[in-house]
Amino acid sequence: MNLGAYIQIPFCQTKCTYCNFYTGVVSPARFAPYVSAVQTEIREYQTRLASAGIALPGSFSSLSVDTVYFGGGTPSLLDPAHLAALLNSIRDTFRTELSEVTLEADPETVDTAKAEAWVAAGINRISLGVQSFSDVELKAAGRMHRRSDVYRAVPILRSAGITNISFDLIAGLPHQTRESWLNSLGELIRLSPEHVSIYLLEVDEGSRLGSELLAGGTKYSAPAVPSDEVMAECYDFARTRLAGAGYGQYEISNFAKPGFASCHNRKYWRREPYLGFGAGAHCFSGTQRWANTHDAASYVQAVAAGRTPAGQLENISAEQALDEELFLGLRQLEGIDLKRLERTYGTQLEPRFAPLQASGLIERVGSVVRLAPDRLTISNEAFVELMR
Repeated sequence: MNLGAYIQIPFCQTKCTYCNFYTGVVSPARFAPYVSAVQTEIREYQTRLASAGIALPGSFSSLSVDTVYFGGGTPSLLDPAHLAALLNSIRDTFRTELSEVTLEADPETVDTAKAEAWVAAGINRISLGVQSFSDVELKAAGRMHRRSDVYRAVPILRSAGITNISFDLIAGLPHQTRESWLNSLGELIRLSPEHVSIYLLEVDEGSRLGSELLAGGTKYSAPAVPSDEVMAECYDFARTRLAGAGYGQYEISNFAKPGFASCHNRKYWRREPYLGFGAGAHCFSGTQRWANTHDAASYVQAVAAGRTPAGQLENISAEQALDEELFLGLRQLEGIDLKRLERTYGTQLEPRFAPLQASGLIERVGSVVRLAPDRLTISNEAFVELMR
């Protein structure tokens, strides 16, 4: 088992209408001070965590960082030299065996000079925020890029030497129809990324569009959001089309060509340890979970003052750990081995799964249980029942 490192870049060019993340549109002049603060946090992470009462297990000292993920926000807005400096801080602080270094990028931010600099810095995987191939849908969602930017960006990344590209698509954007969704899937398959993430539009008060939908309003093209039934159909369309194009589904939202499943994200689903750096970044040691302050300015001030930006410390009980194993395990299409969990946690799980099996929400082969393939769109029902 190795360690994952997540680096949060909470800056964007604009705020998408569906976004519920703690990100902001700021002057580029704030990028360099933020990067410097993150570098300091990386280099001094042990002493700063200790001062906050967070004791890392002794096993951490023997772990190597093998995955790094630049998330956001829009990390591709940063000067490539900033990204290289952050990666070098990781290399200088930890033992590293970097097999996968991912950068989230918006298509319109990609150019030849940047792509070549990313590769030179050690970035070997790009997660491209495509979201849709319909300009109508992209405009309604507040995205800066258009379909043509995706077609321009991919050849640039390939020419620079990036052989691992992931596309995100969102089912449920305003003005989306079954036809436009099928078209987006077709164009995605034509461009042939190695990895695909399919997300359903989240409706919550944390985004402008979600808040408007909950209030029954008309701003942000809220009346043009497709129904839950259409979103579920689009998800099922995606599963069928992607399977036919050679993508294996390994998690509810994620599909990959053979050998290209996300190594970093699998750490989250398998409850492996990871450290997060930057404003709003989360960490997990195996026994504790904590997060940094979300506000970027407050984060920079805390680091400059010699304080840890970490807070929200949670000690994970055995009961919580088991619930996480069940929830995260069922998200993965390979399922979970009940016998292994029963041995590990000294409990009987059969009574918890019997109602799910009786209602057809799960299927079982020996001691391995997984969500029934035709019930993935209503997986929340299984999770709610399981956690009762």
